[in-house]
Amino acid sequence: MLIQKRQIDLDWRSLLALTITFFWLGSGVYYLSANIGWNAFFNQPLESLGSFLEGAFAPLAFLWLVVGFFLQQKELSKNTKAIQQQHVEMQKSAQHAAIQARSIQASAEHSEQQSFIRIYEMVRVTLGSVVGMLYMSSQGPRGEGLINSDEMIEMWGTMVNGDAELFTRRFLFLNASEESDMQDLLFGTEIRARHSENFICQYARLIEGARKCDPDGMLTDAIIGSAHGRLYEILVKVKNDMQNSHE
Repeated sequence: MLIQKRQIDLDWRSLLALTITFFWLGSGVYYLSANIGWNAFFNQPLESLGSFLEGAFAPLAFLWLVVGFFLQQKELSKNTKAIQQQHVEMQKSAQHAAIQARSIQASAEHSEQQSFIRIYEMVRVTLGSVVGMLYMSSQGPRGEGLINSDEMIEMWGTMVNGDAELFTRRFLFLNASEESDMQDLLFGTEIRARHSENFICQYARLIEGARKCDPDGMLTDAIIGSAHGRLYEILVKVKNDMQNSHE
């Protein structure tokens, strides 16, 4: 069985006031017993008795009033310190919550970026196939005939085995050549125009998705600076030139 003991924390002012009170009361009792007598004291008129008691206890009342004032100040000081400590703890909790929120946000952004990178790799391969079809339409046996069937099959095999931007680089080389008519190569036939429009639409969506999950812009710059990204800029420029020439 556990016995809990209460510890009474008495201020030195309280101890001093109690000492003075007991001394004052003891002195009064001794004075009444030695000089007046208890029978004579209680036989006094009520007015005299009340005046005596009022004068006897007035100093004690004033004493405890002063002591109570100081004790109240002490309690207020303790409460103020407690409130300050609570405020400090609340600030620490708020800072900890802010750190957790930033950590959660960073984790969410990282997860979103990882998901986007996986999507980008799949779209990158798909766009490589689109550009391959566009290149075959313009440079293959059914186009200009500059690339024969065996060479085209070999290039498709390289693209399928991991080089998704092979045909895209081929178009970049053609764009660097002053003899190439990029408008005809990219939009010269209905099939080429369809492939080019498909590439522009998908890559624009890809860039928009990168900007949403990449506040620093590193992914966006990498996507725009890739071979696909440069071909996208060429496609958009050629398309705008064609629209301006028709107006």
